[in-house]
Amino acid sequence: MAAAERLLIALDVDGTLINEDETVGQAVVDAVARVRDAGHEVMLATGRSWETASPILERFGLHSEFVVCANGALTMQRDPEAEGGYRREFVEVFDPSEVLEMIRPHLPSGSFMVEDPTGFRRYTAGMSEWELANGEEVPFEELSAHPATRVVVISPQHDEEEFLSIVERMGLHKVSYSIGWTAWLDIAPDGVNKATALERVRERLGIDRAHLVAVGDGRNDLDMLQWAGAEGRSFAMGQAPDDVKAAATAVAGPVLEDGLAFVLDAL
Repeated sequence: MAAAERLLIALDVDGTLINEDETVGQAVVDAVARVRDAGHEVMLATGRSWETASPILERFGLHSEFVVCANGALTMQRDPEAEGGYRREFVEVFDPSEVLEMIRPHLPSGSFMVEDPTGFRRYTAGMSEWELANGEEVPFEELSAHPATRVVVISPQHDEEEFLSIVERMGLHKVSYSIGWTAWLDIAPDGVNKATALERVRERLGIDRAHLVAVGDGRNDLDMLQWAGAEGRSFAMGQAPDDVKAAATAVAGPVLEDGLAFVLDAL
């Protein structure tokens, strides 16, 4: 494929590539393989850590030059000499102490997790719904002891509307944050998101903005969808919240109906 025709295709993982129960539609696997084999740059842009994103690369047979993890705070670059074939190329960190102390009075029964630049996770009791490999449970006071690439807060006793209201009252101005489908909050360094990381990748790869494609389903995809859709194309999955759909240039079918496959096959 001529370089001028190559697309940069950024794919969210959970709710886009894979179902909630970690299953994958064969149509999606086949569609990803087709665009990869056609010569397009197909890469992940996920809120997952590298440790939980790397098995997805293997599952789909992807060998992209870059992988965006932790909602943009970590960008991995392919390196055959590194363990696992990738090295940490760009890492954004912040001091989590201020934001943790700000949030806790609003969510006193919430559970917290802090991921450090190495991917190690320190978490408080109650984070059982998350992938917690490479981590340890610690008292809340120990969460602030190390620089963070991300902070995650969950509060299962609140419904989505209540949680949105609580987060709005917090006044989180010195960090970037996104709100999940349910009552969870994902916090990154100020000004860092999937779009900022992907723009750095785009520049490194020399791909024109008109050749951008992004697909996602969550509020942590809002910036990415707007970034890609400004001159290229962006797709919100069919089950996405209305504000995510509004940020995209088009809406795909839901993940349970292999909506991503139809998007990729139409490129």
